[in-house]
Amino acid sequence: MVQLNLWKAFCLFSLLAPLSHAAEDNSDNSKTRTTGPGNGKPSATRTGAGFKPKPTGRWISPEYTWFFEYPLPISTTKTPELTWTGNYSNAVIDYYEVEIKEFTKQVYPNLPATPLVGYDGESPGPTFMMQNGREAVVRFTNNGPSKSSVHVHGQYNRAPFDGWAAATSNPGQYKDYYYPNAQNARTIWYHDHSEYTTGENAYRGQEGFYLLHDSQEQSLGLPSGDYDVALAIASKVYNKDGTLLFDTNNNTGLWGDIIHVNGQPWPYLEVEPRKYRLRLLNGAVSRTFQLSFVPDEIMGFGSNSIEFQVIASDGGLFEHPVTTKYLAFSMGERYEAVVDFSNYKGQNITLRNERGMGENADYAATDFIMRFAVGETVTDDSNNDDVPETLRTMTPAPNTAISKDFTFERNDAGDWVINGVGFSDIEHRILTRPKEGDDEIWVLHNGNGNGTHPVHIHLVDFRIRSRSGGRNEVLPYESAGMKDVVWLAGGETVEVLARYAPWDGVYMFHCHNLVHEDHDMLVAFNVTQLEQWGYTNDTRFIDPENPEFAARDQNQEDYTTEAILKKVAWFWSTDAYNKGNANRLR
Repeated sequence: MVQLNLWKAFCLFSLLAPLSHAAEDNSDNSKTRTTGPGNGKPSATRTGAGFKPKPTGRWISPEYTWFFEYPLPISTTKTPELTWTGNYSNAVIDYYEVEIKEFTKQVYPNLPATPLVGYDGESPGPTFMMQNGREAVVRFTNNGPSKSSVHVHGQYNRAPFDGWAAATSNPGQYKDYYYPNAQNARTIWYHDHSEYTTGENAYRGQEGFYLLHDSQEQSLGLPSGDYDVALAIASKVYNKDGTLLFDTNNNTGLWGDIIHVNGQPWPYLEVEPRKYRLRLLNGAVSRTFQLSFVPDEIMGFGSNSIEFQVIASDGGLFEHPVTTKYLAFSMGERYEAVVDFSNYKGQNITLRNERGMGENADYAATDFIMRFAVGETVTDDSNNDDVPETLRTMTPAPNTAISKDFTFERNDAGDWVINGVGFSDIEHRILTRPKEGDDEIWVLHNGNGNGTHPVHIHLVDFRIRSRSGGRNEVLPYESAGMKDVVWLAGGETVEVLARYAPWDGVYMFHCHNLVHEDHDMLVAFNVTQLEQWGYTNDTRFIDPENPEFAARDQNQEDYTTEAILKKVAWFWSTDAYNKGNANRLR
C-alpha cells in the first residue's frame, strides 16, 4: 500500500512539475510570438503543458531546449492591392505586390536574432488564398541581396511566369508574374528558383503557401477557417551566434538538426476536440519525413499512433480518402490530412518523425516535430462531419505507348546530373520534346543506387504507376491522386504517367533535393513540335526568357495605379490563358 501511494505521488509530481517550469520559462518570450488560429495571444494554461523532452544525442547547432514552448506561427493572408475588370464577364484579374527583403527573426531565445531574406519580410511568406477561375498578377519587387526567380510550385503557368531558373530579377528590379489559377483546388507553394542558389535562398526564407480553392472542394464540408491549418516542415542548422549555417556536406545534402514548422522550432498548436484539415508541406532542403500522430503519456512520448485520413496530395483531392497511421514524404511534396482530435480532450498529441529514413542523418531531436494541445470544448462544430467517401471524380489513366527514360545520378566530377546533363550545359539541357496534349510514361532511375531524388516535373500533374527496387511499392496515398513530385529513393526505378498540356513551352524538371538541383540536377523539356531553338513570332510564350516578360528596373512611375491597371490589361490582351478558359486540354 505504501509503495502504491508513493507511485501515485510520483506520477502526480511528474504531471504538475513541468507546468510550473513552463510558466517560468515562457514569461519573457511568449509575448512576442505569433499564435495559432483562433487564439489572440499565447495561452498561460497550455503553453508548454505536459512533459518537456530532454534529448541527449548529437547536435550540430547550439542545443535547443525550448520544446513546445512557443506557439505555431501562422503567416499573414495576402490581399490584392487592386482588381482590374475588363469588358468580358470573366475578365477579372487581382493584382498583388510582394517585396523580397532582409529581416531578422528570433529563433533561439538566448542568441541574437537570425538574419533571413523573405517575401514581405516573413518566413514562411504571406499565404495567397486564390479562387479557381480568378486570374492574378503578382509583382515581386526584389529589394533583397541576391537574384530572384519565383516559382509557384504546382500551378501550370506559361513558361515566362513559371520561375525559370535563368529568368531572374536583380536587386533593384521587379518582375510581374501572371497566374491563371485555373486548376482544381490544391495546396501549392511558392519559392525561389534561381539557378544554382535555389537551395540557399529557400533555406534562408524565400518560400510560402499558395492555396487554390474551387467550388466543388468548398461544397464538401471539409474543415475550414481556423480548422484548416498549413504546416511547412523544414530542418536547418545554426551557428553559435544564431546565424544559419548552409553546409551541403560536399554537395550531398543538408539534413538539419533543428526541426521547424512555419519557421518556429518545435512549436505547439492549441486545437479543439474536433476535426482539423492539416496541409503538410515538406519544405526542407534535403530531409525526408515519416509522420505519425501519437498521444503523449504522462512520463513522455507515447507509442501508439492514431489513424487519420489523407484526402489530397500535390494535384489536389483524391477520389476517396485514404486511412493510415503513417505518412512519408520527400522534399517538395504536399499532402492534406484530416485529423480527428475529438477523443483526446485535455491531452497532448505529438507529431512524431521516424528515424532511419532513407539517407537522412538523424540528430538528438529529429524524431519529433510539434505538439498539438487538445482543449476541452468545441467553439464551432460546423464542417466537422465525417469526410465524404467520394471527394472528386478523376478521369481514368490513359493508355500510351510513349515511354522515355531518365537517370538521376552523380557523375565522376561530383555533379548531380540527369542523363549525364545539367542545367549549365545550355546547348543540351532540353532533354525531350513531348508533343502538346500527348500522354507519356517517364521511367525515372536512381542511377547510382543511392541518394534521395524527389523528382519534380513542372507544368504537369502525373500519376505514379509503379516503383521497383528499394521500397518496391507505391504507397496507397501516393497512388490515390495526382502528383507533381515523386520520391525516387536509393536503388529505385519509378514510372509516372503525364499528359503534357495545356501549354507549349520550355519547362524544367529536376531533383527537389535542392542541394542536388543546384549542383546540377536540373534540366528541361520543350512541349512543342518545333526544332531546337525554333521559336517564331507566334510562339510568344514558349521561351521562358522572352525579354517581353523579363524583370524591369524599379521606378516610381510603374507603381502608380494608372500604370498598374494598364499593365494588367495588357497581360489580359496577350491571351496567355485562352481568355480565362485555361482548362482547354485538362
